Amino acid sequence: MTSDRKQLVRDYKDRQIAAGAFAVRCAPSSQAWVEVSPNLHNRQNGLWFSLRLGSHPNRALVEAWKTHGEEAFTYEVVEELPDAERSPWELANALKALSAKWRTALNAEKLTG
Repeated sequence: MTSDRKQLVRDYKDRQIAAGAFAVRCAPSSQAWVEVSPNLHNRQNGLWFSLRLGSHPNRALVEAWKTHGEEAFTYEVVEELPDAERSPWELANALKALSAKWRTALNAEKLTG
């Protein structure tokens, strides 16, 4: 049992972390919000948690969540950055460009800020 646990920990540490852009969409209102993250696969959990609590900083998103309910929302990865070694500065610039690209493409608002 200990070796299984150790292997699981090793696998978790060795996993690839995908950075990129994601969209949150509300089907009934056709609203969309776009944001970027250095860890796309963990971002939805934190986002949904803050929306359930009503503590997310985007008040329009929180109001849409309250009005339409969780089942009306989807989280969609719209683009992942290719796996490459990047400095933090290069990653920040690549994510910033993705954010602008997808907000324009989807006619979406920024998720935060």
